[in-house]
Amino acid sequence: MTSMVSNRSASTLWIMLLTLVSTVATLALACATPYAALAALAATRMRLRDGVLLMAAAWGASQAVGFCVLGYPHRTSTFLWGAVLGLAAIAGVVAARFAAQRIPARHGAVTLAIALIVATIAIKAVVLIGALNLGGVAITLSPSLTFQSFVRNAAFLIGLVGVYHLARRVGVPAPALRAASV
Repeated sequence: MTSMVSNRSASTLWIMLLTLVSTVATLALACATPYAALAALAATRMRLRDGVLLMAAAWGASQAVGFCVLGYPHRTSTFLWGAVLGLAAIAGVVAARFAAQRIPARHGAVTLAIALIVATIAIKAVVLIGALNLGGVAITLSPSLTFQSFVRNAAFLIGLVGVYHLARRVGVPAPALRAASV
């Protein structure tokens, strides 16, 4: 039971730490939250449940920044786009986790790269479905914007991996990767 509490505490700590880092990035990037990078790291370093909680927390923080700091308009379409992004963030981590579990080398750069690519595709697919209903298909499918977003997420993932390893070196316990057996 002690290790279960320890795993929960470590996972909660990581969810809080990565949400904080995500919030700072959201502020710095004017609300371009790096969901794909967060999803790739969560998919390879956390339990799926914790990854989903991280994505929900990062999404909530992003929405708070958008509405409270950046002055998002309080329109139905803005709220609907927020919901689409929340669903996209969760789809990203679920898809990335599915892909990462099928790669033999579970902790390597290849696994992270594939998780990032799969998360990007899943997020883009959900956003495209939203765009079909809310408008913005051309922007969603723009190759240059997609490339810029991917590069930004790749750079952010490199930074997140650095934060992860630095935190581990100073004694922060790793989040639970598998569900604890009871």
